[in-house]
Amino acid sequence: METNKNRWLIALSAVAMHLSIGSVYAYSVYKTPMSEEVGWSGTDVALAFTIAIFFLGLTAAFMGKFVENQGPRRSGFLAAGLFSGGMLLTGLMVQFEWLYGFYITYGVIGGIGLGIGYIAPVSTLVKWFPDRRGLATGMAVFGFGAGALIAGPTAEYLNNTLGIHWSFYILGACYLILMLLGSAYITVPPENWKPEGYEPEKENDKNKGDLDQMTRGEAVKTARFWMLWWMMFINISAGIMLISVASPMGQEKAGMSEAAAATMVGIMGLFNGGGRLVWAALSDYISRAYTYIIFFSIQVVLFFSLQFVTSDIVFQVFMYIIVSIYGGGFSNLPAFIGDLFGTKQLSAIHGYLLTSWAAAGVVGPMVVSFIRETTNSYEATFIIFGVLIATALLIAIAMKILIVRYRKKQAEPELSPA
Repeated sequence: METNKNRWLIALSAVAMHLSIGSVYAYSVYKTPMSEEVGWSGTDVALAFTIAIFFLGLTAAFMGKFVENQGPRRSGFLAAGLFSGGMLLTGLMVQFEWLYGFYITYGVIGGIGLGIGYIAPVSTLVKWFPDRRGLATGMAVFGFGAGALIAGPTAEYLNNTLGIHWSFYILGACYLILMLLGSAYITVPPENWKPEGYEPEKENDKNKGDLDQMTRGEAVKTARFWMLWWMMFINISAGIMLISVASPMGQEKAGMSEAAAATMVGIMGLFNGGGRLVWAALSDYISRAYTYIIFFSIQVVLFFSLQFVTSDIVFQVFMYIIVSIYGGGFSNLPAFIGDLFGTKQLSAIHGYLLTSWAAAGVVGPMVVSFIRETTNSYEATFIIFGVLIATALLIAIAMKILIVRYRKKQAEPELSPA
């Protein structure tokens, strides 16, 4: 087993992989030019993104065992081949204007690469950073969220100067190099390895606040599992809906130029990534339950207000806040799972809950595209998602009440044998 690895370079390798696959969040910059250049409708173009997110969610949910067996290096190489290969083939499909081929290359092949690339580095970083687990996983998911910061303006420039198919060719080649370099260095630490000066015996009391220690089979039979699933489904649906149409929505609703909208998409990537760090850090102080209540309280106000917004500045501020909450939902999920179900089978339960990502990836983008195509505006979308977010807010409040009551019950002295 290799022992001469620098764990900070391992972290950098993970970030390189996540920055590459995180470019999926810049997809909206392709939507309008692809409709104009190739002639596909907005709904047709949106479907490829939906398929990609669907396969991302399914793969992330059910490929954990494969990644553990094959290791992060082989898994990373496979992810690089699938995601970058899918991008390169997508350029070919756009060039030949074959819509169904576009769905297969970007949606199915690229989506599977996304899923494997998402989960491969994270569990490895946890092993290299037992003393800084939050920091380690935060760095990785920040990279995924911030991928659009680079990809958005770059893709917009390539679209306008060389054409959409060349944008996929060039970016696909760049991502292939980045992911291969990252995968070549990343590996798991030797058994029983620990960083210098780390004394795990002093940090064993990690499960003090957990409600239970459950298996995945036990967890799915509880109300709190499905409450959390619905909360994640709504948070992801709302965020990914806006991400999928951010560029054209900004141009149509707020009068932004194509270049300004592309820049906004890139900055959204920064808030997506930054939100994963900031909201996760805040939750350590105010609890995950209160954090999700804040998420949905803010979003209810913003979504019902969006229908009246015409200022490009206000529109961008709303988008940045919402996308930071979208990212924060992902970074808080593993910790919230630990709070509710313990660490006994955290990864397996996490995988099951990520099916909400697959479902949301279908619902969010397709609902907004359908409403835009049928009503010629986005206004109804804001009302529909505002109502859905209100249901998630009620569930989040109920979750907090459930937790308080459960802890109170646990604290009560047992009067008679069970």
